[in-house]
Amino acid sequence: MTAAVDPANLHFQSITFRGQQPGPKLIVSGAVHGNEACGTQAIRRVLQEIDQGRLAITGGLVTFVPVTNPLAYARGERAGDRNLNRNLGPIANPVDFEDRIANWLCPLLAQHEVLLDLHSTRADNQAFAMLGPVNNDGPLQPFRHFDAERAMARHLGVQRFVDGWLDTYARGVERRLARARLTGQAANPLNTDPRYGVGTTEYMRSVGGYAITLECGQHEHPSSPEVGYRAIVNTLAFLGISNGQTPQEVKQFEQLHMYEVHDRWHADDQFSRAWASFDRLAKGDLIGTRHDGTRVEAEADGFIMFPDAKSEPGNEWFYLARVER
Repeated sequence: MTAAVDPANLHFQSITFRGQQPGPKLIVSGAVHGNEACGTQAIRRVLQEIDQGRLAITGGLVTFVPVTNPLAYARGERAGDRNLNRNLGPIANPVDFEDRIANWLCPLLAQHEVLLDLHSTRADNQAFAMLGPVNNDGPLQPFRHFDAERAMARHLGVQRFVDGWLDTYARGVERRLARARLTGQAANPLNTDPRYGVGTTEYMRSVGGYAITLECGQHEHPSSPEVGYRAIVNTLAFLGISNGQTPQEVKQFEQLHMYEVHDRWHADDQFSRAWASFDRLAKGDLIGTRHDGTRVEAEADGFIMFPDAKSEPGNEWFYLARVER
């Protein structure tokens, strides 16, 4: 049952520490989704160590946001009024609670250079980091910090990296619009806007920084807060913000590239089995069946990502990824 929470009584909180020496400006966020508490727990553990003098902030600046979405967090649900991690940007005329978060959060992100955003997943997968694009001057997501972002990722303590999110989402939007034109159906203004794929990390890159989403593990798994804690401590040391020991670089890792998204077209579209992210696919494997009997098969060897058996028709059903060599 959803807890009774009055949004008007909630506030936004950030805690900032500045070292005596020059250095980068890092922001660490948790609970962008309210049912993903591992980041909040990890941040509060680091704050306690700073307060107790066991971890010193010696250079640059770090801001911690333990609970980015206090309404969703108070309810223990993914979202308050809507998903904060979609279509993120300042809102001239805020309507819902997430609009008001955005008008506080986006300027805060823009004051920093690096973002580490801590999340967790429904599936019991190993931790993985979502990364941005290669350096480019394109219209969708221009970027110039590829090397710095990858270097930071290799010092988080995880061994699986995934990129290609926003490009793949945008291609899905193009096909969604084409299908709407073909069928004569009205297009949903939200999921037919490429900006709907913009969340915290994408927004951070849009204002000149770089950013990593770290999926720390399954929501309730006891190891997930530890993964988040270690990633924060490693990042602080790697960037020269803390006096911690410089972490070792991960040499053996798996790099995946998301390249395709398939929408659910009809409520009777069904998966062939209960898929989970990172389940392996061989070319020709049956992924699901459309309501008219059309088979949806894997077009190449790779992995399924973010399968959603409960997605609404016209929205993402699953993504495909392949090993990036």
